Amino acid sequence: MASSLRSLVHDDSRYQKSFQLFLECSSEHQCMRDFINNILPDILASIGDGKSHLNVIGVGSGAGEIDLEMLSKLHLQHPGVTVDNEVVEPSSQQLLNYKVLVSRTPDLEYINFTFNKMTASEFEEDLKRKKMIKKADFIHMIQMLYYVKDPEATVSFFQSLLDKNGKLLIILVSGESGWGKLWRTYRSELCNTEISQCVTTGDIKSFLDSSGIRYQNYTLPSQMDITECFSEGDEKGELLLDFLTEVLDFSKTASPELKAGVLELLRHPDCSVESNGKVIFNNNLEVIVLNQLT
Repeated sequence: MASSLRSLVHDDSRYQKSFQLFLECSSEHQCMRDFINNILPDILASIGDGKSHLNVIGVGSGAGEIDLEMLSKLHLQHPGVTVDNEVVEPSSQQLLNYKVLVSRTPDLEYINFTFNKMTASEFEEDLKRKKMIKKADFIHMIQMLYYVKDPEATVSFFQSLLDKNGKLLIILVSGESGWGKLWRTYRSELCNTEISQCVTTGDIKSFLDSSGIRYQNYTLPSQMDITECFSEGDEKGELLLDFLTEVLDFSKTASPELKAGVLELLRHPDCSVESNGKVIFNNNLEVIVLNQLT
């Protein structure tokens, strides 16, 4: 079944449209901002070990809005410290958006930005080929481990780059979210593992636990209005369905049985609650924070 369905990422324009709609219909960025404002400062306070210069790596940084908010918190915790901020992002459009955002944001003189148009694995290969020893005080991977072939190996590699007192921050959908239920039920039909993984924090925590690696974790409550997914032919609903399933033109290309099953599950109490005529999907995220391996 999976081979007949095309991944949404094959059409960058439609992916970006569906992603923007997802952000409009969900509290994704708001729950991240709550975390950045309320919890992240304490995490950032302990990095750096008194150094006057900090190295930061953003992996899959997108258009940079969340990056700049985190860098602002870092600056408040470590005033007077200069920052080398290395951005790893494969999308040309997103990198351009990031650069425009930087150009329009005042008071960033303390940051040196390096933009790498590459995937996480290309960045890893590049470092190894150049035999570079790169150490970072803060590395963040937000909603990007879906797009690497081996999420566990990627986590291990970037954790290995942490300097003394360094922190690796991972944000993914929670294993207890609607996404987790959807992927556990339809993994074989929806997950094209050549392109993306149906990975949740549950998977990452299982790997860390089995490896004896300690971590901190925080749940970020989030929700998403998916009501329009149940209106046949609704343009917004079809874009949201594409995003939820990561399948290009899902409602047109999925078999009637798969489409009916997915829609039934999305509406199921395991995934969503119905209130005032709205179907509200459980979009909970989870943060995992790792320290330098000792």
